[in-house]
Amino acid sequence: MGTDADPRGGARSWARRSTLYQEYLAEREEILRHKWLESEKVGYDIGFDAALIDWVTHHRAGWRRARHAVA
Repeated sequence: MGTDADPRGGARSWARRSTLYQEYLAEREEILRHKWLESEKVGYDIGFDAALIDWVTHHRAGWRRARHAVA
């Protein structure tokens, strides 16, 4: 029974190798880094939502251009 819903982790293994999932993980890491940096600047935790909105608004396009220029 080798379907994508294989309880032994077949679907999870496929997802971890997918380009889309790798892009998600890379973006999430950048957002968390941005959250930490911005929180340090203001002296308190700004929260994930605020960091996400700020990063997408101000940094995502440039980050994607740079990331895909290297690839």
